[in-house]
Amino acid sequence: MTYEIEINRQRFEAEPRPGQCLRTYLRERGWFGVKKGCDAGDCGACTVHVDGEPVHSCLYPAVRAEGRGVTTVEGLASPEGELHPVQRKFLDAQGFQCGFCTAGFLMTTAALESERGGDRDDGKLDDLPRAFKGNLCRCTGYRAIEDAVRGVRHTELPCAGKAVGSSLGAPAGPQVVTGTARYTFDVEVPGLLHMKLLRSPHPHARIVAIDTSEALQVPGVQAVFTHEDAPDVRYSSARHEHPTEDPDDTRVLDSVVRYVGQRVAAVVADSEQAAEEGCRRIEVTYEPLPHVTDPEAAMAPGAPALHGDKGADARIARAESNVAGEVHGEIGDVEAGFAEADVVHEETFRTQRVQHASLETHGCVAYFEDKEDGTGERLTVRSSTQTPFLTRRALCALFSLPQDEVRVVAGRVGGGFGGKQEMLTEDVVTLAALRLRRPVKLEYTRAEQFYGATTRHPFLITIKLGARADGTLTAVRMRVVANTGAYGNHGPAVMFHSVGESFAVYRAPHKKVDAYSVYTNCVPAGAFRGYGLGQVTFAVESAMDEVARRLGLDPLVFRERNVIGAGEPMLSPIGEEEDLHIASYGLDQCLSVVRRAIAEDRGDERVPAGWLVGQGTALAMIATGPPGGHYADATVGLLADGTYDIAVGTAEFGNGTTTVHKQITAGALNTTPDRLAIRQSDTDVVRHDTGAFGSAGTVVAGKAVLLAATSLAERLAAFAARYTGVARHLCTLGAEEFDCAGRVVTLKELYEAAHARGAQEELTADGHWGGSPRSVAFNAQWFKVAVDPGTGEMRILRSVHAADAGKVMNPMQCRGQVEGGVAQALGATLFENVRVDERGEVTTAALRRYRLPQYADVPRTEVHFTETRDAIGPLGAKSMSESPFNPVAPAFANALRDATGVRFTELPLTRDRVWLALDASESG
Repeated sequence: MTYEIEINRQRFEAEPRPGQCLRTYLRERGWFGVKKGCDAGDCGACTVHVDGEPVHSCLYPAVRAEGRGVTTVEGLASPEGELHPVQRKFLDAQGFQCGFCTAGFLMTTAALESERGGDRDDGKLDDLPRAFKGNLCRCTGYRAIEDAVRGVRHTELPCAGKAVGSSLGAPAGPQVVTGTARYTFDVEVPGLLHMKLLRSPHPHARIVAIDTSEALQVPGVQAVFTHEDAPDVRYSSARHEHPTEDPDDTRVLDSVVRYVGQRVAAVVADSEQAAEEGCRRIEVTYEPLPHVTDPEAAMAPGAPALHGDKGADARIARAESNVAGEVHGEIGDVEAGFAEADVVHEETFRTQRVQHASLETHGCVAYFEDKEDGTGERLTVRSSTQTPFLTRRALCALFSLPQDEVRVVAGRVGGGFGGKQEMLTEDVVTLAALRLRRPVKLEYTRAEQFYGATTRHPFLITIKLGARADGTLTAVRMRVVANTGAYGNHGPAVMFHSVGESFAVYRAPHKKVDAYSVYTNCVPAGAFRGYGLGQVTFAVESAMDEVARRLGLDPLVFRERNVIGAGEPMLSPIGEEEDLHIASYGLDQCLSVVRRAIAEDRGDERVPAGWLVGQGTALAMIATGPPGGHYADATVGLLADGTYDIAVGTAEFGNGTTTVHKQITAGALNTTPDRLAIRQSDTDVVRHDTGAFGSAGTVVAGKAVLLAATSLAERLAAFAARYTGVARHLCTLGAEEFDCAGRVVTLKELYEAAHARGAQEELTADGHWGGSPRSVAFNAQWFKVAVDPGTGEMRILRSVHAADAGKVMNPMQCRGQVEGGVAQALGATLFENVRVDERGEVTTAALRRYRLPQYADVPRTEVHFTETRDAIGPLGAKSMSESPFNPVAPAFANALRDATGVRFTELPLTRDRVWLALDASESG
């Protein structure tokens, strides 16, 4: 067979492998802008043009492209490098966050643009819900993408020293829109081996024997690893600054499996196909054990103890009862508080499993590099992780390696949302790489994301509220049961956090909590945006709304009567966190935004006859960082050409921290962002950073950057004064030079002078922040919805979100974080649900069965920021990446209650569930 294909105006003649899809063919030839998101044509991240037609290249056989012209995102620009108009629009509007999906949206839009006005124009570009039905974005909430298509510009070019507060574009924006941004697997590694994992078919079993002989006979298979090859060391896949926060209940490969999908063996081969065949050839003899999937049943006497073989050193609260962690506390006397109440309301709420569904799946590649001193090799792990430094520390502990023997690098990360605050692939890949002394790659499939990664914790919350007739709360009691799944990664911490700010945001003299994080034979849960607060806030805010209605009070007035005020202590039954303060207060402004939205509402002509209309509100409070310390170190230095270098450990995955760090530095050094380079998320080139989680990118790493940049400005000014002989207060730093009483000294000249005098230490400065003390941020969400009682169909007529972000460092970016958080929360509110059967096996292991929000599903949320300035955060800023998620579900449920008279207590609020409840209420 002769084969010829043109890719981005270049000819290729290499024949594809039998059955090879066009996506892998293109990536193997270095066109890394073509992304892998699903392997099923569901997400659109792999969209390319074949003779001008957009296709999902993961479904398109490479052999069909013979003789055709293929264009990837790298080929959109002109041969001279001029951006395609669509690329320019996405750059101007910043129509992306993590950017993993962006190539797909660009290619879809570009194809429709080329058809506009022609014979093939079917009007799709004027109907974006239809145009983008084959493209998914998990980050943006789609509004920024719509603005990009419509040609709306949001980016600004600030003058020197004025970057903070402006809508500066992401530094990697040009690389994102041209497909040259390098994500985890966008690298060529010579001699690469591929790993595939054999996973358990049983919810609970002991491995009696493993026969790998047939697997090793498969051509190309290099090795098979089982529990007999793994270190006999227990750890947690969760990554925290203090590892003792999580129970040590996990092994790289274990002789006991505790959920369907747990890894049993790892096959390493020359190709993925050979590794997969090797997995099929492994024969495992299991001894099935009793299993339990319900957390209440798991705590009952006689239930199988999943981790009963572990001792106190594992830090499991009560292994014999499957309790990974628990907390109990009381303020006052809740029974007395209920006795004082005129209205007492008790209700039980349930929340479901939700998948992070970041479009870049989990994975890493490990390879060896020569040491700089020529003394041998050391291991480099390139990983899609939010925590490169903590992952390095864990790998070194697991395999008894010194830290200078391991380097962990995070390229650009394609979405995280807390799911990549785990070590799910790096441990087993490192095991193989160390044994084989060869490069090894493991990349999860989309199905593995569902049954081999982590989910949001399902919660069962029983809440009881008491209030007087005047609307004053007298008592709050909650019983919380969190299903942590087969392993306790993040389990106790999520449970503990869930009953913190959710309790403390409201005043009540009597409060009590009993909370449990419980092991079951289900896929493990982990960190997810909001970290437990979203689940409990759903219960608290729904119950608050119900009590207000029973008292005959406006639910907004009832909340205002009971919310914590500025300067008040934040009290919850689990104890007061001494380093947590209300360092700025914007909750009153958030509620004022909601009140204005309600007041200006004048009905809606879009509501069909017979539909029910209602509105609802919810609020939330969250700490601006995790407890117990979250550390960041930063270095800012002057370079030889008179520009600056920033070195900071935080990973970039659409959280926008790279942009904010440049803005902070530009302000402190009175320069422009284009004169700043940044190095990040590489354990070799930057100093320690706990990680990009807990909303810490701005308020922790940003503070370290600010301290370093401010210190450098002082050092440079002092050196300039000595160099020129002019008093320090007469030396003014500009964008490219110092003005010392009329004598202009360029920064390049200053650099040369410092080196000539041996004063290089004057040219760099370090900053450190330990994440304490912490402040709190507030958010409020308001919905107006319409419901068809005959079908259960729901429409969001209006969505308003108020955010107390302190000083907004980048309005465009911050608005995008809020919109993305609301959109993700709406997915969890309305349809997302990782379903498991009676054995705990995931039955929704594909995007088309899981139902992520599409363009057509997400309303355009009106975002309002309060005018506050925080006393703790850098330059008055607060975190705003997690918190928008938390009030969305209860606000929607409260609007649904207002419209229908039915209180919905279980998520998701699917159309069929709503119809059934309405039908039952009418029948009753």
